Amino acid sequence: MRAVQRPAWAAVAAAASAVMLASCGSTGGRTKIEPEAFGSTTTHSRSFALPPNFTCEAARRALLSQGFVITAAEVEHVKGRKNFQPEIETHVELEFNVVCAPDGAGGKKSIAFVNALQDRYALKKSSNSASVGVGPIGSLSLPFSSSDDALVKVASETITSAPFYDRFFALLQRYLVVDTELGEPKPQTPIAPVLKPQPPAAAASAP
Repeated sequence: MRAVQRPAWAAVAAAASAVMLASCGSTGGRTKIEPEAFGSTTTHSRSFALPPNFTCEAARRALLSQGFVITAAEVEHVKGRKNFQPEIETHVELEFNVVCAPDGAGGKKSIAFVNALQDRYALKKSSNSASVGVGPIGSLSLPFSSSDDALVKVASETITSAPFYDRFFALLQRYLVVDTELGEPKPQTPIAPVLKPQPPAAAASAP
């Protein structure tokens, strides 16, 4: 009996189909990035019963009380930065962004939108040894070396922890109460210039 030979391209097609089926059936070992849910609106925002200028000023004071360096301060926007060093060769930078927007007609209420960005840096070391040329012998390596160390960003992440923002909003509310008690600064009344006494008018001469 004569064996039936299949064409080479048929064998290749069958092997490719088997590989595709195997890859579709197994998804283990793959890292999936979950998309934004856009569900909660209270993690990064909070409503306050005062105008935006009061809210952003309270946010500025809240950040200052925790050691943040204010890098931008406007009527409706505040930005602060703070540095940490959890390990010897690790540096962490935390940046807060606060935007205060009017809420409702009249601008008597506001919404504070807050997000915190955490950047992580690692120390990258590189050493260079010195060498000196010695005539026909060649180069001679000396035990002197120079190191060029630099911080390299290795991670950047927006903090999404609800309790983290709850603590910030609670501190903001404390300074907001203080601002309410003090009231908005009133414009000072300009002081009238002091008039110098004028000499008495000379008596009119009789005709």
